[in-house]
Amino acid sequence: MALYAISDLHLPLGVNKPMDVFGKAWENYVQRLRDNWQITVKKDDVVVLPGDFSWATYLSESRSDFEYLDSLNGRKIMIKGNHDYWWTTMNKLNEFIAENNYSTIHFLQNSSFCYNGISICGTRGWTTPQGSMSDEDSRIYEREVLRLELSLKAAQYKENIIAFTHFPPVLKDYRKNKMVDILNRYGVKKCVFGHIHSSGVKNVAEGCIDGIDYTLVSCDYREFMPVKIAE
Repeated sequence: MALYAISDLHLPLGVNKPMDVFGKAWENYVQRLRDNWQITVKKDDVVVLPGDFSWATYLSESRSDFEYLDSLNGRKIMIKGNHDYWWTTMNKLNEFIAENNYSTIHFLQNSSFCYNGISICGTRGWTTPQGSMSDEDSRIYEREVLRLELSLKAAQYKENIIAFTHFPPVLKDYRKNKMVDILNRYGVKKCVFGHIHSSGVKNVAEGCIDGIDYTLVSCDYREFMPVKIAE
C-alpha cells in the first residue's frame, strides 16, 4: 500500500475546455495522466487530489470527469480547489457519489481520513496574505484557517498528520502566516499542495521550512505522474 497525491487535473471531459491551449506541456494530458496513474497506483493505494479537479461549473456537468476518476486505480480523497465551481454542499456531493456508484471517491472538508497510521487532513486554503488583502480575500482566508483547524482537530492519529491544501501555505518570500501557525501548533511535519503552474513555480517554497516538509504536486509540474507521499 502507498499514499500518493496529484492536483490540478483540470479535466475537460464534461465541458470543452482542454488545457492544451496552455502549451505543449499539456498535450494529450488526459491520456498521459491515465497511463501514468495506472502503472503507478495499485488498487489498494490511496491518492489525494488537492483541488482543481474539473473545469465543470455544475455538478451535473462533471459526471464524465468523475467516471474517469472512478475508473482509475486506488481510493481517491478530494479537496476543493479555487476552480472547482461544481463543488457544492457535502450532502449533495455525497448523494451524487452514491447515486452514481462512484465507490472509490471521497471528499475532505472539515474532516480527516486515516491511512496506515497516518491522518490525512486539509482544506483549500487561499492566497497567502502578503501585504494588503481585500476584505473579501481576508474573509475567505480566515474561513480557510478555521477549516484547516477543524480538519486537524478531527485527526485520529494526532502524532502523524499529513496536511493537504490547494493553495500553498508558504511562498519563497512569505513563510509566516496563520495557516503555518496552525500546522505548527498541531505538530504537522509534512504539507502537500497544488495550484501553482508554469512560471509560478519560481515563487514556490519546497523542502523543509521551519520543521515542515512542503511538496508541490500540480500535475503539469509533476509531468502527470502521481507523487508518492508515504508507504
